[in-house]
Amino acid sequence: MTTREELYEALDRFLLALDARDPGRVEWTSAPLHTENNVALPPGDGLWNTLTARGPYDLRFADAGHSQVALFTSVEETDAVSPCAIRLEVRAGAIAGAEIVVARNKDEGFPFLGQSFADKPAMLAEVPPTERATRAELIALANGYFETIERNDGTIRTRFHPHCNRVENGVQTTNHAAFPLPIARLGCEAQFALGWYRYDDELRARRFPLVDIERGIVLAHGFIDHSGRLGEYTLTDGTAASSPIRRPHSYYLAEAFKIRDGAIEQVEAVFHTVPYKMPSPWEGHQR
Repeated sequence: MTTREELYEALDRFLLALDARDPGRVEWTSAPLHTENNVALPPGDGLWNTLTARGPYDLRFADAGHSQVALFTSVEETDAVSPCAIRLEVRAGAIAGAEIVVARNKDEGFPFLGQSFADKPAMLAEVPPTERATRAELIALANGYFETIERNDGTIRTRFHPHCNRVENGVQTTNHAAFPLPIARLGCEAQFALGWYRYDDELRARRFPLVDIERGIVLAHGFIDHSGRLGEYTLTDGTAASSPIRRPHSYYLAEAFKIRDGAIEQVEAVFHTVPYKMPSPWEGHQR
């Protein structure tokens, strides 16, 4: 079985190759799957052509049992800094799969300002052996988060710590008084209890390829689909609300959940707009 240290070494070799824009420095398997923003690309295309610097933010975690390693960081491409998530599938030291998500907010017009890429103590902490949950238990809590946000009606289908925070594309979107949307002033559970995200129609093609039991982290990939048909609606406290999405739209996401004592403590997400109902090249992929 591949160890955590070996997985981190494979990640570091991949990053050095990416920094050098040279996929030839990576040991690949005979038929690797390499994607960027949910599109299959040959190794060397996409970010490999345009990376000018990689930021110091380094949130990494690993699943030795399934030979998976992941990194949340930031990347610079000429005049723009973007959040980036990288997941690697490692087989005998070689890369069998590389899934890269880059949220190029400058191009997409992402409205959230004040991006910050800083360590989160909750994400970095190791869970004591006596408090660790099983892989199935951790996935169930992460999947419950998606069940809660899908057609959000105020029903909570997972568990949250009272101090839970969420960072999306480098911006904290909970307990954030200066955020332009008032909903961001609330904590994780309070937001969902209001039913604010009712315009999220479907959390589709969910995958949970990496579970770091020692750190209590689950990495998920999938899509948030918005049909755009919802206009005006009412929150569970009676407040009138308007959907911010009125045309067919989908996000493709990489989302990490830190779980401790049977509840979600921290969430970090990198997501990017893709064509509505776009399929995933990872569905049916054999590691």
